[in-house]
Amino acid sequence: MLVAIAVSFVSWGPSPALGDAYSRVFINGTPVPVFFNDGDSFRVFGGEYRGSQCRLAGFNTLESFGPGHQWGDWHPYELYINAKMATYNGRRGTWHCTTDGSTDTYGRILMICPDLAVDQIRRGYAHAYQADDTPSPPAYLRAQQDAIRHRRGMWAHGVPDYLMTSIHSADEDPSREWHYNRLISVRDGHSESMQHRETYEECSWVCNDEIRVDLPRVREAARQLRADPELAPLLAEWANLHLVEFVSRFHRVGELPEYLQGPARPLVEQRVRQMQAAGQLGETRTERGSCMLHVPFERRYGRDRAECLRGHGDWGHGESH
Repeated sequence: MLVAIAVSFVSWGPSPALGDAYSRVFINGTPVPVFFNDGDSFRVFGGEYRGSQCRLAGFNTLESFGPGHQWGDWHPYELYINAKMATYNGRRGTWHCTTDGSTDTYGRILMICPDLAVDQIRRGYAHAYQADDTPSPPAYLRAQQDAIRHRRGMWAHGVPDYLMTSIHSADEDPSREWHYNRLISVRDGHSESMQHRETYEECSWVCNDEIRVDLPRVREAARQLRADPELAPLLAEWANLHLVEFVSRFHRVGELPEYLQGPARPLVEQRVRQMQAAGQLGETRTERGSCMLHVPFERRYGRDRAECLRGHGDWGHGESH
């Protein structure tokens, strides 16, 4: 028995580092050993995808290279600890993933791991994440709303409307006219790009100024859409939070989500425009949302890592973009 166990373990291949432990993940039904680099990625050490670095799609954990996020009453170092907790949570479970072998822009195999995603999100170690203007799966959004309601993990000291997940300084590619920072909706997980032409200094904080709505009034408007006899059958496939997103986005920026198509789209726009003109949606206001620390990739790791990533980091509430 002991020999069989030893042989089975050795067949999984060498450990990624002395003292590190494998986790078991079923990939397309086959159990394989993996090592979690952080809470939303791992390297496979057995089976068909042995040696592959994998990105787990549909959710996102915070950056773990240092204290690089801030919003609400959080200190960046506290959110850095949250990112580390996501890594440990991934390592101590057994998860189930599927893939068709497709890759992301960095060449990583994309994996869909619903049980891991829901667990990370429900604990507040991750947030729902889509790379385009489509909503996250309902199970992910329910888990996120539960985490927010109970102020778990990253939601304990503030809930912005959007989380900034990547920033790009203009000097990264001077040939481009516009550059972008990625923002992820906390309500439905869709992705937006904050277009800019700014060059960010190393260790500077980049913050998103959010246009916020009068949420009670927007929710009431969403209820009116749901109760509208003409619209009700056309909106049956959408959850209440999607209807809130329809009203909120139109009131903020004058457009509806791309994922709302078909005969419902012009009718929703007509109704919301009428409510807006009648003053039913209330006023909007601008507030600082989430912030992210700009550090070039080559300065994030090793002996030459930026000074602001050392120790507890640098959050002086000073100048930011």
